[in-house]
Amino acid sequence: MTTFPAEVVRAVLRHMNEDHTEDSLTIVRAHAEPEASAATMTGLDGAGGTWDAQVRGRTVSVTVPWTEPAVERADLRRQVVRLHERALERLGQTPTEVHP
Repeated sequence: MTTFPAEVVRAVLRHMNEDHTEDSLTIVRAHAEPEASAATMTGLDGAGGTWDAQVRGRTVSVTVPWTEPAVERADLRRQVVRLHERALERLGQTPTEVHP
């Protein structure tokens, strides 16, 4: 399993938790905890991303596997976008914007 340098992990987590909180919630609801009311990304590696989800007043840690292994930093963005796209499909939602 691929691990990423701490600065890469921090940067991805900061970006997801500051700029994509709703996307994280969508991913968590579709792939792990349908009743989640909030989600904070807490970790990642080459196999998947981990979020703390708020579910009925408690915090639940969930890991969602990537659609394929991430081995380079650029793979992480692609994998998060894919999880989000698949989450929208599962939830019957339409994408409202293109992610930069």
